[in-house]
Amino acid sequence: MTETIENPPLPDRLSVDPRSPYYNEAVLQRDVGIRFKGAEKSNVEEYCVSEGWVRVPAGAAKDRFGNPLLIKLSGEVEPYYRD
Repeated sequence: MTETIENPPLPDRLSVDPRSPYYNEAVLQRDVGIRFKGAEKSNVEEYCVSEGWVRVPAGAAKDRFGNPLLIKLSGEVEPYYRD
């Protein structure tokens, strides 16, 4: 007898920052992957499918609080659960 665990539906917008209103721990406990413009991205901090953008770190630059500086890239966003 095998038990399948249902993944929660992926939200339209998701952030990995716990301070963000778009942070969802239940979704992030599973391995979420992002395809941006058809290419696999592993450094996405936040995404929005309906608006078509992702936020990724801008190199090693940090803000005054020590958080990475993020840049917004526009294009087709496809989130999915990795197996």
